[in-house]
Parts: sequence; structure tokens; C-alpha cells
Amino acid sequence: MNILEANKIAKSFGNKSNKEEVLKGIDITIKQGEFVSIMGASGSGKTTLLNVLSSIDKVSFGTIKINNVEMTKMKEKQLAEFRKKYLGFIFQEYNLLDTLTVKENILLPLSITKIPKNEANQKFKEVATELGIYNLKDKYPNEISGGQKQRTSAARAFIHEPSIIFADEPTGALDSKSASDLLNKLSDLNQKRNSTIIMVTHDPIAASYCNRVIFIKDGQIYTQLTRGEQERQSFLSDIMKTQGVLGGVHYEH
Repeated sequence: MNILEANKIAKSFGNKSNKEEVLKGIDITIKQGEFVSIMGASGSGKTTLLNVLSSIDKVSFGTIKINNVEMTKMKEKQLAEFRKKYLGFIFQEYNLLDTLTVKENILLPLSITKIPKNEANQKFKEVATELGIYNLKDKYPNEISGGQKQRTSAARAFIHEPSIIFADEPTGALDSKSASDLLNKLSDLNQKRNSTIIMVTHDPIAASYCNRVIFIKDGQIYTQLTRGEQERQSFLSDIMKTQGVLGGVHYEH
């Protein structure tokens, strides 16, 4: 089942005399349960694409449907409600509230719903245990490591079981061990929960954990790679070869 369908997506900034076209008519389809990475050089349009797909920004032209609902026609209030219910977000800089504990940060998306407290606590226990941070529940963000903060951010994104989780460079601020820990956890949750994850990354190692990698160049889709039954190392090799052909994309960590 297609969970996201984007047709002829265009996005430009500026006015008529000084207009910059960042996205130039992109078509993307994402299936339920896919773990998809979007890659491209700086300025290729990958972050802008993530922002319009996730409703953080509006398209200049084109349509985006999630769960067969066209987001591009929604008013701001409807969009805010849709976002709260169906979308989850993991950001590079964690976006945790320093005055709340790990548990309170994770429970934030449920605090605006009418879910009973015991059910919310059960959901918290499940997702925090899966991400290996349950024992940190009473600590504050300034008392835990960067990797633990990002897993807290991931738990907050997963707890309300959204239709799609959007991750913007989630490993960008992490060391290699913390990054691989997070990616292994995301991969596990993707498989166990059949969660759909769309991730922007510069890092071919991060992308190699995905089912599919979409390469963006100059605001258009350049090519795509599908992992299939490949081992991760073999898929990583293919990703790096494609980066080499694409040019201007290099490993950043």
C-alpha cells in the first residue's frame, strides 16, 4: 500500500525578478513500512524535499497525499492536527525540552491526546525499552549523552505510532558508535512495527540501513537504489559508487 504519493512537486524561493527553483517537478511514492533515505550534495534540494513532504514547508506546485489525504489543500489548522496525529519527527539537534525528564519528553505527543495514563505509560515502556533508554526515564537531557538524547528523540517520534517518521540528518551530531546504535534501533523498529521512515542524510553508512535510497541532483531525482536481499556492506558499496558518479557528494560525519 502506498502511504505517501507526491506528484510534480515544485518549490521555489524569492520573487519573480530573483527566483530560485529548488525542486523541479519531483514524483515520489513511498510504500507502507519502507525505510527510505534521501541523499544529494549540499544545495541539491534534499532538505527542502523533506520539509515539503512533512508539511513543515508548503509546495509552490504539485500535490502530496499521505494516507490518501491530500495535505497540499489543507488549511493551517487542519494541517497542524494532521501533523500531530499522523507524523513523527527526528531532528539532528534532538529538540528535547531541558526542563522535562526523558520520560516526559517522550510522552509529549500523547499529552495532547485523550489516551488513558496507564496506556500512555505502557506505550512509553515499550518504545523506551526497544530503544534501550528505559533506565534513563528520570534523567534530564543535560544528564545523558548525545546518542541517548537522539534515541529519546526517536522514542518521542515513535510513541504515538505515526503513519510516517521524518528524520533530518539524525546521525549528524553523533559519533560513529552512537550513530550505528541509533540506526540499528531505527531498523529494528521499522521491521517490528512496520513503521515508515523517510530520512535525509549525507552519510552513506546511514543510508545503507535503508531499503531504498533516492538520490537528488539539482532539484530532481537523479536515480534510486533498492537494497532487496543485499547484505548491508554490499549495498553501502553501491551507494558510494553512485555518489562517486553523482559527483559533489562526499562522506560527512
